Amino acid sequence: MFDSIKTKAAHLIRGKTAEDQALDFLINKGLVPVARNYRCKQGELDLIMRDRQSLVVIEVRYRKSNVYGSATESITPSKQAKIIAATQHYLSTLTADTPLRFDVIAISGNNTINWIKNAF
Repeated sequence: MFDSIKTKAAHLIRGKTAEDQALDFLINKGLVPVARNYRCKQGELDLIMRDRQSLVVIEVRYRKSNVYGSATESITPSKQAKIIAATQHYLSTLTADTPLRFDVIAISGNNTINWIKNAF
């Protein structure tokens, strides 16, 4: 009898690698991790971190090339709405009122990291 081994699709592995890169980058910039891959029916939040007194929701995007648009351009108004809805759900689980910011970490195929604070 063979053991069934589940393997992740390449894009999922690359996505996790990009999130790992982003997390390390932001920790080195002084942010403190709060949650990762928060999921609810409204969507998923890649990273939630603290930057001093602010709670920061970070969307991580990776693009091997810009042929079909950059990583930043891939965050459409529809995607932004899903992130905001998932954030509202996350915030409903907290008791404290805290300043909030939405950032984007865009990683290109050559591993260049572009950190956009207050992206939307």
